[in-house]
Amino acid sequence: MKYSDFLHESEINHKSISYNLLTPRPSKGKSLKPQKIKVGPVKALSLVGPYTLTRVMDQVKAVVPLAAYLFLFQILILRQPIAEASMISFGLVAVIIGLAIFMEGLKVGLMPFGNIIGDTLPKKASMFVVLIIIAILGVGVTYAEPAIGALKAFGASVNPQDAPYLYEILNNRSETLVVMVGAGVGLAAVIGTVRFVKGWSLKPLIYLALAPTILLTIYAWMNPDLRTILGLAWDCGAVTTGPVTVPLVLSLGIGIAASAGKGDSSLSGFGVVTMASLFPIIAVLSLAIYLSNVITVEEILASATSTQSELTNEISRWSKTPFAEIIGGVRAILPLVIFLMFVLFVILKSKLPNNLVTTYGLTLSILGMCVFNIGLTYGLGAIGGQAGSNLPAAFMEVPISEFSPIYSQALGLTIVILFAWLLGFGATLAEPALNALGLTVQELTNGAFKKSMLMYSVAGGVAFGIALGVGKIVFNFDLATLLIPLYLLAVVLTYFSTEEFVNVAWDSAGVTTGPVTVPLVLAMGLGLGNAVSATEGFGILSMASICPILAVLLMGLYIQITQKKKDS
Repeated sequence: MKYSDFLHESEINHKSISYNLLTPRPSKGKSLKPQKIKVGPVKALSLVGPYTLTRVMDQVKAVVPLAAYLFLFQILILRQPIAEASMISFGLVAVIIGLAIFMEGLKVGLMPFGNIIGDTLPKKASMFVVLIIIAILGVGVTYAEPAIGALKAFGASVNPQDAPYLYEILNNRSETLVVMVGAGVGLAAVIGTVRFVKGWSLKPLIYLALAPTILLTIYAWMNPDLRTILGLAWDCGAVTTGPVTVPLVLSLGIGIAASAGKGDSSLSGFGVVTMASLFPIIAVLSLAIYLSNVITVEEILASATSTQSELTNEISRWSKTPFAEIIGGVRAILPLVIFLMFVLFVILKSKLPNNLVTTYGLTLSILGMCVFNIGLTYGLGAIGGQAGSNLPAAFMEVPISEFSPIYSQALGLTIVILFAWLLGFGATLAEPALNALGLTVQELTNGAFKKSMLMYSVAGGVAFGIALGVGKIVFNFDLATLLIPLYLLAVVLTYFSTEEFVNVAWDSAGVTTGPVTVPLVLAMGLGLGNAVSATEGFGILSMASICPILAVLLMGLYIQITQKKKDS
């Protein structure tokens, strides 16, 4: 089964079910007439119940083990009670229900747009128009990503004295930040689509994208005022490859490649995730460098002093009601839906196969995003922030814990790093996308790269990356001195790897940053950073992206060497 098949499997099944239920069947000797199917409440529940339960259980498996792990660690190891446990539990339930509704709406409502537009667009528009539409779509899907709201919300606590330009971007330029990240995703989608059509290799594109990324990183690193931007910029690359961006952009790109007669390659689905991870980094770094030339640190500090009390009052006022989260959910999905409808109905003059089912799906998408945003604020963000704030009590004295330091410094630091490693390993294995990717890779490599090998190498890479990211915050490491050598090592491994393993390795980082993991890790990093008086708590996600790439590349080289020995 091809990679693209996994993206459409559940949608096709849903279409066939909807078709069978909605299509009238003729009786013998009679003309075709719509037949109403009468279903009682008990029968309806027996039909819908198992389907709904499966969707909810998928999210339960992702959320509950992580929440239980954080709860037990804080109570048993850190000896701290869970503050506002009932409210956090309510938030986690909202996360589960919201994600279940949103993912169902995504499959039923948004994905059909991507499939139809991808199949129809190349036949009715020039390639130039196609690429413009895909570029605009990149901004829309970025707004619709559940994790992008977490990036803006959790970063609002930055101290302007310590990180002026980081404060400016996250508080006064947050919409500009999302637009720039979206522009990076749009450019990545354009290049990915052209690659589908032209059949380009991924290796040269990786080299070309990494060159400006590393050069801009070095430039920002050499400027003390911009150095604090690096964690945010590299984390943005991880935030963008979520459940909205990847399937929707892939369905468009694969549809266009198929229309051009270039969609039969078994690797046609790979590569877009890689580009969508790198170009947002370039976009955010470019935004920071531009701001450093148009606004001074003194102007930022003066503005922050006059508006900070007003901002605090606004935050406290809005935090008492979920209304802001609901508005945020509508704003995230509605513009994307309107744009997709404009392309489909106005530009392509096409129709949806089933307006009723699609409308139902779009309603679910908006409703699910609103419920998820409420859960993000009161559930994932709260428990992640608590865990991060309490972690330093294991090895240093902190005001929130009367027992701190609970352990000796060496033992406490070991416990904290081990906690981060287990969190990354468990969270990654719980990602449904990783299981689908493992099955695809096993099929494409004829069993040489087994599903279990991929899953454990990716999970181990993420675990090592999160542990390294936590170490970066605790020990105040310089992020650039960690990232640049690791990415240079990835370039060397890429050069010696085959195209198949390069595609899989560089895209594997995208499946590890789901809508549950990203807010949890972001909140934990920022809470930990505030507790240990670090300048900023970003950077964990960026380490969790590069390490699985290295792990899969190393595993691929091992498999290549093993196969050569067997052949000889």
